[in-house]
Amino acid sequence: MSYLKIKSHAKINLALNVVGKTSSLHKVESIVSFLNLHDQILIRSIKHKNHKIKFIGRFSNNITSNNTVSKLLEIIDKKRFLKNTKFEIIIKKNIPFKAGLGGGSMNAASILKFLIEKKLIKISKREIYKICNLIGSDVILGLYSNNLILKSNKVIRRFKIKNKINTLLVKPNFGCSTKKIYSKLKKFKKAEFNLPRKYMFNFGFLKKTSNDLELIALSKYPKLNTLKKFLENSSKAEFVRMTGSGSAIIAYFKSHKMCIEAEKKVKKQFKNYWCKIAKTI
Repeated sequence: MSYLKIKSHAKINLALNVVGKTSSLHKVESIVSFLNLHDQILIRSIKHKNHKIKFIGRFSNNITSNNTVSKLLEIIDKKRFLKNTKFEIIIKKNIPFKAGLGGGSMNAASILKFLIEKKLIKISKREIYKICNLIGSDVILGLYSNNLILKSNKVIRRFKIKNKINTLLVKPNFGCSTKKIYSKLKKFKKAEFNLPRKYMFNFGFLKKTSNDLELIALSKYPKLNTLKKFLENSSKAEFVRMTGSGSAIIAYFKSHKMCIEAEKKVKKQFKNYWCKIAKTI
C-alpha cells in the first residue's frame, strides 16, 4: 500500500490566560490559531505485528521512543479500536521541539483525526476526548486545526476568519520546560474569553491580551527577554508575544513584506536562532 499524506500544522496561542488549578492541571483559556508551517506525516497500513514509527528532518533528533504518536497507538491498540491493523508512520519534523508550537501534540491529533475521517476507527466523542486527555491537554485542539477559542470550562468555539495573520516565528537555541514554567505560576486571572466572539482575533483586541506564562519564561530565560525587546524595537510588529510555554517568540504583522524586513534583522542579530515566516490558515 502506498503512503497517504497528512499535514500536521503548528499551533499558536494568540492569547493565553491561566484561570485556576485543579488537583493535577492548570485551567486555561486561550485564543488559538494554526499556521501553514506543518510537519509532514506519511502513513500506510502494513502486515506486521507492531507499528513502525520513524521521525526524520531537522527537528527529529530529540524525540524519544515514548512520544505522542506512540502513546496514541498504544492507547488505541489497548482498546482494540484498530483490531489487528498496524501502521508504518514517517514524520518529517519541520516544527521545532519545545517551542510552544504544539508539534508533538498536533502529530498525535492529526493521526487520530485521519483514522476517524477515513473510518479506520469508530469511536464516540466522549472516547475521543478521553484519548486526547491521556496524551496531552493540547491534543484535542489539533482535531479542529482552525481558529478557535478555548473557554475555561474546556468548551471549544470555532471561527472562520478571512483575514490571515502574518507572523515571524523566532526560537532561540534552547527550549522551555512546560512543567517548570507552570510550577512557578502562583496568581490566576478571571476568565475573559467565556463569551467567544470573532472580533477577538482582531489586532485591536489581541494587543490588549497577554500570555500569562510569558513573564515567568522571560524572567527564567533572560535571552528570551532580549529577543522580545529586539523584535518590539526593531520591527513594525503590531505586537510580540510568546506562544504557549515557549520558547518561540512570535511577532505579528499586517503584511508579508514587514515580516521579510524583520526576518533579515533577526537573522543578522541572532545567527544561531531558528527563524520562520508563516501565516495563519
